[in-house]
Amino acid sequence: MTVSDGFGRLQFHANDVRMRSAGNQEHRMIHSTYHGLVNRLVLAVVLVATCGHVDAHDPNATITWNREISRIVYDRCASCHREGGTSFSLMTYKQVQPRAAAVKDAVLSRRMPPWGAVKGFGSFRNDEGLSQEQISLITEWVETGALRGNNPNALPPLPTFGERPDVAEPKDGIPVTGEYTLPRAFVLDGLFPDQVRAGSSMQITAAFPDGRIEPLLWLYEYRNSYRHPFLFRKTLEMPAGTAIQGVPRGARIVLLPPQPN
Repeated sequence: MTVSDGFGRLQFHANDVRMRSAGNQEHRMIHSTYHGLVNRLVLAVVLVATCGHVDAHDPNATITWNREISRIVYDRCASCHREGGTSFSLMTYKQVQPRAAAVKDAVLSRRMPPWGAVKGFGSFRNDEGLSQEQISLITEWVETGALRGNNPNALPPLPTFGERPDVAEPKDGIPVTGEYTLPRAFVLDGLFPDQVRAGSSMQITAAFPDGRIEPLLWLYEYRNSYRHPFLFRKTLEMPAGTAIQGVPRGARIVLLPPQPN
């Protein structure tokens, strides 16, 4: 090896050392910047969480009749609970406040509004029951003192009501009493409790020929004064041989086909 070759190798090694040193310095700078960003992000999250915690306990955010509860009552309860309705009025704070505990019990047990079926057993597009969020709002309102609220301008406008139409049995349905097996394919749009003993409960299912079980409707402590169809969010195609189970003898449930618009 010549002297020039040796010098060239030494120069290459020196350059390599300088490059690695610069790379290490750049890596340290990136590492430091990254940790700085992470620390700032953690601090921001802590501050947001702390602010959120403070807001959650802000007295101004307390649930009130004027702001939240009146809207639920007007939308879901007032069609019956009003002057001239089928039950006592709940249109004003003065009328609701003495009954607050009873209202809480009624919505927790899902006796009110009178939907008549257990949620989660079948899915219905005309479901008139309260959502879990609405039930939680009413429950928290009662448990925090059932307050009116300080701002009367927060009250929504009073709802208006027309005459409730009579509910008639839909046409072209298939009446079911006891267990029933479909002799032909049928597209099911919903069920109509035509004759159900007051206070009775029943779980109605469809047993398909392939062994699959589809929950249709769970009536619970049903009242005929609540008589209405239960219409599915999606129609159910049932082949011939599908068995409708859970309807006791003496009751009459009508299987509803899709109706023309």
